[in-house]
Amino acid sequence: MSTSPSRIYLARLVGLPVFDPRGDQVAKVRDVVVALRSETSQPRVLGLVAEVFGRRRIFVPMTRVTNIDAGQVYTTGLLNMRRFEQRSTETLVIGQIIDRQVTITASDVVGLVYDVAMEQARNRDWVLSRVAIQEPTKGLRRRGQTHVAEWGEVSGLTRREPTQAATQLVHALNEMRPADAANMLHDLPPERRAAVVAALDDERLAELIEELPDEDQVEILGKLDSERAADVLQEMSPDDAADLIADLPADTAAILLALMEPDEAEDVRRLMSYVEDTAGAMMTPEPVILGPDATVADALAHVRSPELTPSLAALVYVCRPPLETPTGRFLGVAHIQRLLRESPSTLVAGALDGSMASLRPEATIDEVAAHLATYNLVAAPVVDENGLLLGAVTVDDLLDHMLPDNWRDQAVRRHQMEPRG
Repeated sequence: MSTSPSRIYLARLVGLPVFDPRGDQVAKVRDVVVALRSETSQPRVLGLVAEVFGRRRIFVPMTRVTNIDAGQVYTTGLLNMRRFEQRSTETLVIGQIIDRQVTITASDVVGLVYDVAMEQARNRDWVLSRVAIQEPTKGLRRRGQTHVAEWGEVSGLTRREPTQAATQLVHALNEMRPADAANMLHDLPPERRAAVVAALDDERLAELIEELPDEDQVEILGKLDSERAADVLQEMSPDDAADLIADLPADTAAILLALMEPDEAEDVRRLMSYVEDTAGAMMTPEPVILGPDATVADALAHVRSPELTPSLAALVYVCRPPLETPTGRFLGVAHIQRLLRESPSTLVAGALDGSMASLRPEATIDEVAAHLATYNLVAAPVVDENGLLLGAVTVDDLLDHMLPDNWRDQAVRRHQMEPRG
């Protein structure tokens, strides 16, 4: 390794880009692998867990890391693309050491590990050298007092805690994009995953579940108590919740639907009533719907919501009351690009695209794909035989249904291989 800093705190590595010698980004750092030996012996850093294109996690030996500096990691470029499998002798710093309860032996201070530093030893190996610890919050303080101690001055680092906290790990996950956080959650050891799931709030857990493979979704939901499982389902988009509930045993699905709010459960039941892989089954029943008397200013205020995906924010759907799906008579759509060119006081009804055809709920996945491609759309309305808006199909929904069931777990790039060091 060349000019890396002499001491590197490892929690700060998570998410950093990994570059090859040509300066091309090839991965992102997700964790650090170490060999724990004893309480007093500094663990050797074996390498990094990095995520490459296709969400595959690989092992990058420290011998292949040439530089860690200025918010980036450089490698020799020769990486093993085989999926990382943790060995029994290995420990993950982020997944298994962060949040561990430890004691500083000289002062009897007890706290949780919130970061660990590595340094290069005389033999050029990297070892864990310092431990950053935070005491529990006391009184009116927002955060407990922090300490940095030498590795050998701390006890409890090699003990596996069955109920290890998840405070710092949850904080790290909350800073990531949902897809990246879901991938880290997927790769955690079972006991750590359970602790993280318990610590996440319902809305964030719902976001991560939507990004996980089907089997992970069912496993996580199955380990929640029924009340919380229903709350999490309500936080999910109705189409994703419908897909997940359809994978559950019928009696479990019935219990959860009964515990959900009636309006939320009704949306899910309606989506489940359509044939799989049709416009009705893949649509969202919650696009941006406005009445004909709404102004451009009203429309722009709605599409600014950070909860909307870009594809849902691209169109405004104008209908007669009621404005909940299934709505009153569907009048048309207004494109956000068109609305941005109009005066804020202009009525949205005056900016409708009268040329756009609608999809019927029974439209097949191929028909939906052809419709979006033909009209260069990222979303399209789904309307029933009575002219009522049922929902909208987005390109995101389409891709989720067109890709293989296990697409989230597939690696889609091949690279030069070498045995794991």
